[in-house]
Amino acid sequence: MKKILIGLLALVILPLFSFSQILDPVKWSFKVEQNKPEEATLLLIAKADKGWHVYSQDIPPKGPIPTEFTFTKSANYELVGKVLEEKAIQENDPNFDMVLKFFADKAVFRQKIKVLSKKDFTIKGVLNFMCCDDKQCLPPTDVEYEFRIRGNPNAGDIVTPKSVQETAAVKADSVKAESPVVVKVDSGANKIEQARLSKTDADKAADQSLLWFFLISFIAGLAAIITPCVFPMIPMTVTFFMHDTTSKRKARLEAIVYGLSIVVIYTVIGTVVAVTLGANFANFLSTHWIPNVFFFLIFLVFAASFLGMFEITLPSWIVNKADKQADKGGYSGAFFMAFTLVLVSFSCTGPIVGAILVKSAGGALLMPIIGMLGFSLAFALPFGLFAFFPSWLSGLPKSGGWLNSVKVILGFLELALGLKFLSIADQTYHWHILDREVYLAFWIVIFFLMGMYLIGKLKFNHDSDLPFISVPRIIMAIIVFSFVVYMIPGMWGAPLKALSGYLPPATYQDFDLNAIVQKEVGAINTGGRDGLQPVSTICDKPKYGDFLKLPHGLEGYFDYKQALACAKKQNKPVFIDFTGHGCVNCREMEANVWSDPKVLKRMRDNYIVTALYVDDKTELPENEWITSAYDKKVKKTIGKIFADLQITRFNVNSQPYYVLLDTNGNLLTSPRAYDLDINAFVKFLDSGSENFKKQQK
Repeated sequence: MKKILIGLLALVILPLFSFSQILDPVKWSFKVEQNKPEEATLLLIAKADKGWHVYSQDIPPKGPIPTEFTFTKSANYELVGKVLEEKAIQENDPNFDMVLKFFADKAVFRQKIKVLSKKDFTIKGVLNFMCCDDKQCLPPTDVEYEFRIRGNPNAGDIVTPKSVQETAAVKADSVKAESPVVVKVDSGANKIEQARLSKTDADKAADQSLLWFFLISFIAGLAAIITPCVFPMIPMTVTFFMHDTTSKRKARLEAIVYGLSIVVIYTVIGTVVAVTLGANFANFLSTHWIPNVFFFLIFLVFAASFLGMFEITLPSWIVNKADKQADKGGYSGAFFMAFTLVLVSFSCTGPIVGAILVKSAGGALLMPIIGMLGFSLAFALPFGLFAFFPSWLSGLPKSGGWLNSVKVILGFLELALGLKFLSIADQTYHWHILDREVYLAFWIVIFFLMGMYLIGKLKFNHDSDLPFISVPRIIMAIIVFSFVVYMIPGMWGAPLKALSGYLPPATYQDFDLNAIVQKEVGAINTGGRDGLQPVSTICDKPKYGDFLKLPHGLEGYFDYKQALACAKKQNKPVFIDFTGHGCVNCREMEANVWSDPKVLKRMRDNYIVTALYVDDKTELPENEWITSAYDKKVKKTIGKIFADLQITRFNVNSQPYYVLLDTNGNLLTSPRAYDLDINAFVKFLDSGSENFKKQQK
């Protein structure tokens, strides 16, 4: 019996004990490589547990916290360049729903220094990093490091300044090693073994991303073929190469050179973009208003051209010069024929090529090159095929009004997709000129007009007569009108999850019917005047409430001390939600559990709701800074202060984490983490309320 009781007790206690452990999935180690007395390389190595990853230094502003390094300044050494990192995995991160660079398993960062001191010395510093797995992220963490450097006998005498407390942050600059390096760390002896591999997991992930982008670009090249600028040139060009009946072999070789020249020309364009811009230009392109507004205007101009407002053409002297070179014939003539095609088709292919280059500018060095290679291969494909099989030309549909219809449809798509660039600038700079419902209104109208055009109810001055509607055309119209119907509920707050990557976020919507209904229901339940004006469930204006919001119309706080003060005033328990901006599980809990009427009612009526964001980077005034009792470090931001509160009070650093406290900050019941069981969450809330009432009695 005693053994049975001990076993049952272990089953109860051990899960609770493991549940409250501090997660520490990333271990850092540090090493110095000093092959020459005058220089050294500092190695900072992160080893992550299985399933966890560490982010690169090169992260977009709206993404997670990038890995950053700060070195204490000293006259003993000089930093050479920036911290370098190996090739990172680049793929979509479900925690932030965006393509990010990160390292799985291991990450190695290198900082070169120039040794200026004759004597041995120490370099100290602090790194800040963030780690996530597929379902959760931990708050940003500071790690102090120290390197012991041998002196340089050839260095001059150095007078060390009295104070070396000033630090300089070394910002991100990701680089690619000549070949991938896997660093193996021996935890016992702390030895490092470098092994060069032909194919790492990072390379495989990157290859998959490049392959996917290649396929998208290839499809874009196929789409460019059926534009009015390109399609009529297929039979004309192939006929030109087949006019020499004396040597079909030579004509076909010239046709192959022609097709390969198209590939080379477009690939060179991609290479130039990659070399001149590169991946480091991505942040500027993705967030700054100047390139985004510029791209929006470019798409607008091309859309107007596609819709027939005007024709975009390159200067005639450029085309004529290339055409004269093509008339010389031979292989050089084939190349200039290809160059002429690229110039002549610019008005149709320009928007497609531009979209590929804009998309690839945020990726790695190879992205623009791979994109242009895929596009040009598809673009050149019909010329090579029809040159070898000229009899196929008879099977091509004749040029006519259908080509212009393709051009008009592309014009509508250019209008819709161009708004995305303006939306990015609008969100980044908080202009609020293109809120979610305004954006949706534009899309609804644009695609409605496209549907009207497909069924012949809308015509442009350059359109041919449409005596009847073909079956493919009516199918396309049905798809477009169905898409319009799908978007309409979004004007009143429907989530439209299928378009979440293209629309502004729901918090960017002024008129949200769901929020209004919840507010009115809350007003009725709390006895508001005329059933519409609610009685506030909080004491005063929430601190940080100007940029932090609670879901589902809940009122509450974003500061622990303010919430506790209100709890004492209203004699209510406190509901604390340790959450984060990048916490996917937190959003799932809010969407699937908090939204339940039983849960909402209990949270609104029985608790002072408090959301504490552990990853918010807002820096507080100096008088609000705290020194952690856990790691003795000064915490300056909202996120670090509340992350420290969670660790010191509850010995947990993962989110979401829900805690119920009385007015003195004492636990009312066992905390809860991520669990989509609504009934269990209701019991959790009821347990806290009942214990609070018992405590009052």
